[in-house]
Amino acid sequence: MTTVSVQRSNLTGALCAFAAALCFSLNDVGIKFLSDSYALHQVVLIRSSVGLITLLAVIMPLSGGWRIVRTRRIGWHLLRGLCVVLANSFLFLGLAAMPIADAVAIFFVSPLLIALMSILFLGEVVGLRRWVAIAVGFAGVMIIVKPGTSAFQVASVFPIAAACLYGVMHIVARRIGGTESAATMTFYIVMTFIVVSAGVGLAIGDGRFAGQAHPSLDFLLRAWAPVDIADLPILVMLGVSGVMGGYLISQAYRLSEAAFAAPFEYVAMPMAIIWGITVFGTFPDRIAWIGIALILGSGLYLVWREAVKGRTRGIRRQT
Repeated sequence: MTTVSVQRSNLTGALCAFAAALCFSLNDVGIKFLSDSYALHQVVLIRSSVGLITLLAVIMPLSGGWRIVRTRRIGWHLLRGLCVVLANSFLFLGLAAMPIADAVAIFFVSPLLIALMSILFLGEVVGLRRWVAIAVGFAGVMIIVKPGTSAFQVASVFPIAAACLYGVMHIVARRIGGTESAATMTFYIVMTFIVVSAGVGLAIGDGRFAGQAHPSLDFLLRAWAPVDIADLPILVMLGVSGVMGGYLISQAYRLSEAAFAAPFEYVAMPMAIIWGITVFGTFPDRIAWIGIALILGSGLYLVWREAVKGRTRGIRRQT
């Protein structure tokens, strides 16, 4: 590819990552808004069904029709889909009990976890400065989570689990992204959401385990409820923005260098703060601001280091 082609591809990928972050931010605020009224698996099933309709009506015709269903890597798609389903579920459970800005900030530890997984599973070498960045990021998480203090919330563990699974999903995506289209990856994620949420709904959707005092557990175990007509626009928004966000983020990392696209995902953090203030009346305290700054700073530093390493490798190949 020529330099101009690479730049154009990077720009397109970055715009896709930016749009995906906005879509995911809308999902976060919508899920938190509905978490007091419906069961998690009910919301996810409706959201995924709307998403499937959007995929079939909009994305599929523009991506080769039913050819997007064909794949020789179904096992990897199912593994990736399961990681996304569990990552989303853990994040949504955290959102039910935590301020939205805190939960999203903790989730952004994922670039640090991806760096660690790259060492463990891909054999990548990490220098001292990247190790320091990883340590700083985890210190930021500890500041927000406050383990060992009376301010500690069990719910804060959920975004950490979501970040771990999101990291695994990215490692899997690296293996299949070269041969599988964004539409194909999105299709199998949506289908996994539908199968898992329907299965969980059939198993516990009658509310036999409902009545839990903790907001996250209540969100998970609550019985299915009739959908209020006033909530239908939010559920439709969740479905459309969810599938479009999944498609756009897959497209972003297919078209662009990861180090170029990744910083644009961080627009979700200021959006979470805005949603917290305007919709839920919450604002991060001073201690939380320190943790947020450490997490975002270390994550962006790792992204920058990846960009520098990529340019260095490119120069070495040319010399």
